Order: sequence, then C-alpha cells, then structure tokens
Amino acid sequence: MKKRCLFWGVLLIFGSYTYGQDLGETYISEWKKFYPSKAERSGMHDAIFSYENLAAPNVEQWLAFNKETLHRLSQDDTKVDRLDARLLRVQAQSEIDRYETLEKHRNSLQLYSHLISNAMPHVSKADYLLAPEKSSLFCERLEAITQLALAAKTNLSDVPKVDLERGLKEVSATLAFLGKDWIESRQGIAPARCAKRKEIALQTLQELKTFAEELLQNAKSSEPVLGPAEYNRQLQLYTDSDITSQQLEAMALAEIDTVKSMMTTVAKAYLKITYPNTPLPDTELDILKKALADMEKDAPLNSADYLQFWQQLATAAVDFIEENAIVTLPKTNTLQIRTAPESAGPAARIGWVASAPPFAPNPITILYLPSIPETLPKQEQIDFWASFNKPFNRMIVIHELYPGHYTQLKISRTTPHPVRLLFPYGIYIEGWATLTERVLLDAGWEKGNHLTFLAHLRKRLENANRSYTSVQVHCNGWNQEQVLQFSTETALLAPQFAKSLWGRIMNSPMQLTSYFLGATAFSELLRYEKERLGEKFNLKFFMDTVMKAGAIPIDEFYTIFKQMQPTG
Repeated sequence: MKKRCLFWGVLLIFGSYTYGQDLGETYISEWKKFYPSKAERSGMHDAIFSYENLAAPNVEQWLAFNKETLHRLSQDDTKVDRLDARLLRVQAQSEIDRYETLEKHRNSLQLYSHLISNAMPHVSKADYLLAPEKSSLFCERLEAITQLALAAKTNLSDVPKVDLERGLKEVSATLAFLGKDWIESRQGIAPARCAKRKEIALQTLQELKTFAEELLQNAKSSEPVLGPAEYNRQLQLYTDSDITSQQLEAMALAEIDTVKSMMTTVAKAYLKITYPNTPLPDTELDILKKALADMEKDAPLNSADYLQFWQQLATAAVDFIEENAIVTLPKTNTLQIRTAPESAGPAARIGWVASAPPFAPNPITILYLPSIPETLPKQEQIDFWASFNKPFNRMIVIHELYPGHYTQLKISRTTPHPVRLLFPYGIYIEGWATLTERVLLDAGWEKGNHLTFLAHLRKRLENANRSYTSVQVHCNGWNQEQVLQFSTETALLAPQFAKSLWGRIMNSPMQLTSYFLGATAFSELLRYEKERLGEKFNLKFFMDTVMKAGAIPIDEFYTIFKQMQPTG
C-alpha cells in the first residue's frame, strides 16, 4: 500500500510537467522541497520558511521521484534542453546513490546533526526577514529539530564510529546552545509560546544523544577508505564517464613525471640568470629545491602586506586581460578581498572564496585571504607566508579571480539554464580555473618571471598529486605518512598544502580529482580547437563560449564549437 501511495504521489508531481512545465523546472521545484536549506543558501529566500525532514516516507518519496526522473529522461519527448538533461541525469543518479546505495540516512548521524546544528543559525543570518517572521521561524525550527532527531532515532542503524563521534559533538553543542536562555535573551525574537517546543526539542535531542552513545559502544572503528570497487563506481558517477582508478593513477603519475621535467628546465634557466657565476647543483632535485627556496623567500611580511599585494594583483590581472583580449569581463565588479578572520579556525590558514549563491539578489563575492596570528612564533609565521609566496599568488590570482572562479561564476549567473546553476558539472569548475592559468601565462602574464611560471607548474604538479594520492589511499592502502612523504618529496608540495591533503582525501576524494581531470580535458579541447581552426582560431571567442555555456560536461564543447564559427 505504501509503495502504491508513493507511486501516485510521484505521478501527481509529474502532472504539472505534462501540462507544460519542463522536467528541469519540475526537478528544481521538488529538490527545493526536499532540500530547503540548500535552496535558501542558493539564494531562493522563500525556502527559509521550510526545513529538511528526513522521515523515512519523505526519503522514499524523494528516491521514487529521482527514479521516475531517470525514466522520464530516457523518453524521446522530454521537454528539457539536451545538456540540461545530462546534468539532471547525473544529479538524479547521485541522489539515488546517496539514499539507496550508500543509505546515508541509515548510516550517518552527521547527516542529521549537521542539519540540527544549523537550524537556528540559518534563521539568525536571514537578514531579509522581518522581526515577526524571525520570531515565528525560531519556534518552527524547534519543531524541525524535534522531527530530525526523531527521524535519526528511527532510521539510523549501522553507523561508523568516526561519524558517530563527530555527530555526537554537534548534537551536544546544539543541546548546550538550546539549554541556554537564548530565547529570552533575544529581545523580540521568540515569544513565550516557544517554551513548550523548546522543552520537547531538548528532550528529543537528549534521547538522540543517548541513542547515539549506545550505538557508539558497538560501532566499528574504521577509516572511510572506499576500496577499489567503490572508488571506481563513485569516480565514474562523479565524472559521468567510464574512467577507472587504474587509468587515473597512470595519467596522474605520467603528469607528475612530465611536469617535474618541465620544472627542472625552468629552474635551470632561472638559476643561470640569477646566479651566473655559480655552478648548478649536481642533481635535478637539488636544482628544483634551490629555485623553489628562492620562490618561497619572496613572501608577504604579514596579513596587511598580503592584502595590499592581492588588491594590486587583481587590478593588474584585469588590465592584462582587457589589453590582450582574452575574455569579456563582467561590466560590474562585485568582488571584495578581505583577510580571513581568526574565528574561521583552520579555514583561516588556507583562505577561501565565498562565492555569491547562484540566485542571490545581492551577488557579492568575497575572497578571504589566508592569515596567521602575529602573536605566534616568528619562524612559524615565516614558514606560513613562504607557502603563500608572491610568485604563487601572481599565478593563483588568475585561478581564483580573473578570469578563473570569480569571473566564471559571475558570468554563469546570467545563464537562462537554472539547472546548470544548481547542478554544475564538478570537473568543469576547477578545470576552467586551472586552464586560465595556462592561457594567461601563454599570453605573456608575468613574462620573463621564471618563478611565476615555476609556481604554475608546481600547482599543476599538486593537481596531479591530488588525483594520484586519492587513488593510492582508497585503492592501494596508503596511510597518512605515505601521502605526506610522497607529496613533499616527490610532488614537492608546499608544507602548508601537504598538511591539509589527508583530510581532503578522506572527506572529498572525488572532488580532488577535478583539478587534474578538468584541466586535462580543457587543455585537450583548446589544443583541438586551435588545430581545427588554425588561423581562424579566436581565443576570446573560445573563452567566452565556454563561460557562457555554463558548467556542462567538457566533452560537449566539441559539438558546440563545430556548430559555431568564431567572430571578430
């Protein structure tokens, strides 16, 4: 009976599709209902009035909907753009994988604890709400927390130890937060009628905590290593291709060898110019180390110096792009560059880009630069800034801002295809940003500065190392020490980046492959188009077309370019 009800429910959802709404619109509408907090963070502000409910019937209906979506996509009469359809297929497959194959709702306390811990902050940060709306929502979120806690107790069974430990920390933190007089201390935010809901939420959370602690007593202690079969399955799902871990490993290792050879050539040229009366070191590794040591000495003095340097770099990059007609830059600047606050914790050590959500009405992007407290020992500060040396930044400004991530994401907001905004092809994103490094350097950016080009090659080496070590850990049993040793001694990673690699391999092994795979695919596309068109090839046309199309699978561009002719 339950399955029949689910069938009719999904059929009713697709009724609107039959009467004119295309499949993309239908899918986004249902995705928004199932993931309201994700939708709100994407700029769909009306989604703030709902919150995730992972009760078993809701998960089952979402699964049924995604399966029906795959069926619809296989039909010839589907009302959806061909490229959007491919992205929808990958998205639907990933949702089925998440809730049916991996059963995250049954084996991840963090799935619930993360939503529970963010329920109140999402409302607090919603500055676009009126005070009465916030007041009402705070009360409703207490009920949402209760429902999530109940769903977790009902659904969870075989949860890994590491997930339970992390999830319990979040549950405990939320209990402590709700246990304070936060309601009474926020004037005008929560009325007295919230008191009962708060009492129930606290009780239910405490029961969830006790339940999770009992699970923890018998939980298996295991690292989240995928194993060869699962790694291959997830890699092919993520890339929407038939690539295997063995192929990725071989490609990445070949790239490591090729790039190290290129780096040696550049390092020799640099040392001969810089130290004309000094013999070169005896080995290629020593040659590289000497040049890289000089690179790391050219470093910022402190956060203030670093911020000023980046602001100058951004201006210089814009001027260079416009003078050399590389891409059409957005007319309006919506970028801010700031120093990462110490309150950001470990993220402050590497920095990040807070990109504007795809549907945000106020699309400001903030680049948070890496920072380190000046109260720490001087040598620790020197070592930190060495990793973020100036030659590295002269290259990475291309990757992060112009015409890399900031430019691409800003232009993508103008697409008439919302599917491409919400469900972008992951390999495109990092592939594009990495491609732009090469394009600008080939066009003459920092011409004659061997250390900037060496920094680019070192980053290219790091990208290959990310893919290679991802495979080694999940398919060949490498431990953290082996990763660190290979990354620093063979792939020549800067210490600051080598230290953070293990966590990323454990938490996002597929995303780590996107830098190398995306750059490889885009480089091959660029080479192919140059050969195909010869003198007719127009770089600006090529770059603009890639950005305007949105984050689609890169192999689709071969057909797109064959159907178009460059102008200008």
